[in-house]
Amino acid sequence: MLFSPTLKLVGSCTSRKGLNGACSVHEYVASFSGQPARFKMTSVCGHVMSLDFIGKYNNWDKVDPAELFSKAPTEKKEANPKLNMVKFLQVEAKGCDTVVLWLDCDKEGENICFEVLDAVLPVMNKGYGGEQDVFRAKFSSITDTDICNAMNRLGQPNKNEALSVDARQELDLRIGCAFTRFQTKYFQGKYGNLDSSLISFGPCQTPTLGFCVERHDKIQSFKPETYWVIQAKVFKGKESPLTLDWDRVRVFDREVGQMFVNLTKTSREAMVVSVSRKEKAKQRPLALNTVEMLRVASSSLGMAPQYTMQIAERLYTQGYISYPRTETTHYPENFDLKGTLRQQANNPFWADSVKALLAEGLNRPRKGADAGDHPPITPMRAASEGELGSDGWRLYEYITRHFIATVSQDCKYLQTTIAFSIGSEAFSCSGKTLISAGFTEVMPWQGIPEEESLPDCVKGDAFTVDEVKLVEKQTSPPDYLTEAELITLMEKHGIGTDASIPVHINNVCQRNYVTVESGRRLKPTSLGVVLVHGYYKIDAELVLPTIRSAVEKQLSLISLGKANFQQVLQHTLDIFKRKFHYFVDSLAGMDELMEVSFSPIAATGKPLSRCGKCHRFMKYIQAKPSRLHCSHCDETYSLPQNGAIKLYKELRCPLDEFELVLWTSGSRGKSYPLCPYCFSNPPFRDMKKGMGCNECTHPTCQHSLNSLGIGQCVECEGGVLVFDPTSGPKWKMACNRCNVVVHFFEHAHKVQVSADSCESCEASLVIVDFNKARSPLPGEETQHTGCVFCDALFQDLVELKHATMRHPMHRGQARRQGARTRPTPRGQGQPQKTQRQDGRPGGVLCVAGSAVARLPWKKARLRSREATGGRGSLGTRNIVYFTGEGVEVCNGQPREGFGLTRGTSPSEEVRRHGTELALGVDESGRESR
Repeated sequence: MLFSPTLKLVGSCTSRKGLNGACSVHEYVASFSGQPARFKMTSVCGHVMSLDFIGKYNNWDKVDPAELFSKAPTEKKEANPKLNMVKFLQVEAKGCDTVVLWLDCDKEGENICFEVLDAVLPVMNKGYGGEQDVFRAKFSSITDTDICNAMNRLGQPNKNEALSVDARQELDLRIGCAFTRFQTKYFQGKYGNLDSSLISFGPCQTPTLGFCVERHDKIQSFKPETYWVIQAKVFKGKESPLTLDWDRVRVFDREVGQMFVNLTKTSREAMVVSVSRKEKAKQRPLALNTVEMLRVASSSLGMAPQYTMQIAERLYTQGYISYPRTETTHYPENFDLKGTLRQQANNPFWADSVKALLAEGLNRPRKGADAGDHPPITPMRAASEGELGSDGWRLYEYITRHFIATVSQDCKYLQTTIAFSIGSEAFSCSGKTLISAGFTEVMPWQGIPEEESLPDCVKGDAFTVDEVKLVEKQTSPPDYLTEAELITLMEKHGIGTDASIPVHINNVCQRNYVTVESGRRLKPTSLGVVLVHGYYKIDAELVLPTIRSAVEKQLSLISLGKANFQQVLQHTLDIFKRKFHYFVDSLAGMDELMEVSFSPIAATGKPLSRCGKCHRFMKYIQAKPSRLHCSHCDETYSLPQNGAIKLYKELRCPLDEFELVLWTSGSRGKSYPLCPYCFSNPPFRDMKKGMGCNECTHPTCQHSLNSLGIGQCVECEGGVLVFDPTSGPKWKMACNRCNVVVHFFEHAHKVQVSADSCESCEASLVIVDFNKARSPLPGEETQHTGCVFCDALFQDLVELKHATMRHPMHRGQARRQGARTRPTPRGQGQPQKTQRQDGRPGGVLCVAGSAVARLPWKKARLRSREATGGRGSLGTRNIVYFTGEGVEVCNGQPREGFGLTRGTSPSEEVRRHGTELALGVDESGRESR
């Protein structure tokens, strides 16, 4: 039912952490719709849920990729299980009557709205008729005015827009995973030097790569041609010579060019045929949208598109700019141009221009395109470089200058063109003289360059010919695409959206399909070139932008309610399924290209360790993804990435006779041994694929967790600190789950893990043989057995490093699990931290977007529509606001969430804690994990 939520704060605001530890909850009592209400303001961290296949279909080895198009069921999973976001939402929503959604106002935000609703509606109070009040606030910036206006015009979440995102996610998941899994397994199993851990395919990613390779092909196939131009110089009196342009421009035959030179040399005078002077104008820019911002940031600021969006997102959440994802280049009729401009009147960089505009009157902005999403990107309040940091300020400065330029006058200049005749040939020269700088006063890089002034002359004047010569030149090839040019091509052909374009460009870089050269030019690698040429050879539509552009149009129709979700989904999947089968049957065409550029896996790598099956040496292939290959058994074994691999003392796994290898991340990082066969084929039920010996639960192996585990990690839940026997004399133990490394007993002669456990914390004791000259023991003793965590003698000999937080290693009587006699591995069973659950009565739940919770709600007066339903008194109600990130402002005061550093981006902090704020849809995200 609709209601009239007039909000007036009547009490103080209290804040607490939610049960997930990531999102704060601010509570206060206020008048809502004329009735007392209890409000809550909190946040979510990007998408609550993500789409994935059910468990058994995530096994690359056992699932035919063709099944992923239709047979494999999908399910919604929590985007970040560590955050317990669903449970957190349900706890806060329990007992509430109404939910108001304040998520970002784009299609992704609309999709998150329904993810939130799926979590909270089952636990909220039922209204009359079993219905619950759900409202959607639409806003484009987080100024007081915009937020109040949004509350005045509460509407409903747009199901169609959410469905279009669901369709894109499922299409990208099914199509991307099917092609990616097949390509990756086939080519990595056949070629050894591909230097890419994932041979991914994506409906948007692949056409993006195609644009880069198309330009590369033009460069490679370019054949320079020689041409000739006539260069003439003339002068009048003592003035400097003028260089004239030949009207014929150029000729490709030297003899013809020489003939024209001879004709001009018949005259020693250049006659002025005409003089034209025209006043021209360079138009002020259109209002700024996302694509133009990305283009300029790449070409002029040297920022990658994805990095630009991260900075723009931060500026938006901090309230410095309006919503940064928009396709609109036209200001709304009611947009407060003068008020926005007035905020910039005191900035020394453009204060003079702003004050002049305010005094003389703003120029009407050019009429751009209204995409119906959000207003253009504009500054929302004044800022300084000290507030924003270097890159944040550079982007803010450009956005502000662009806005000022849109309400400034056009740049006006006088263009003078003088036409000459020398003999029978026509020549000319031209120059520009600035009349009024207009918008270029604040955008000087777009100004009219200063040129040498042309001499005063009239028709019939004669100039002396100083020189006429034939100059030989050659045509030059085009350069590699810049990011700005690629963005333009993607926008033109409908590849991706304003939000996802940066993601697709970043993907082709991360997959090693292109490299970013100087000037932010994108040069395809051999792998990128071969893949695109192979697609063209088998099925050109896999790489051409036409089919994805058509899909994007269908998705847009879903968002407008003009196309059926299921019909679009099934039709598109059916097309790509047929293309997939044809691709698999015709792969020989791409194989021929691969063989030219890459070496067979059997001919790659160097012998390292022995196979447990044939006892012959396996070859270590260092190129990404690093792996071991037995040419005799024709088997390939995965290895951990991003580290060094070496043979581990020629020791063998007691289960399969494979020689162990040692993975290390460097002298300061952690290292652990692993069995190549067990790493890909877990021997025990409680082990997963990709585990090394430091997580192996073999009961007697001297390299296993049961033999070398010491105690539970001080940082993460479930991790165990495992002794590294190869680390001496700088001994250390490292967590087998996180990045914690504990250095201890430096220069000790020998360290061993004892069979006994600490009586206080149940961690395994260690036996330390100290160097006699450096022994901390009394007398001449050199050996001591004790607990790393509890023994006072060890207190100054243990140092925690490589952790995200600092912890004292000695906890007194803290209980720790990990005794060798326990059936579960050491470190399991740490009790969960609990949050206080209050039992206050429920009411209204208002769910908001990333930056809204940062507003000083205490000062806000929010009015909405009058209630139209027949419901009686609302009574005491609860109002909860959920936002997009874990940082808010309560009563105007910033509050830190889950370890936020003041002055840093909320997005950066979320990423530090394992949560991605997706700016677009990565169609190959599943297989990239």
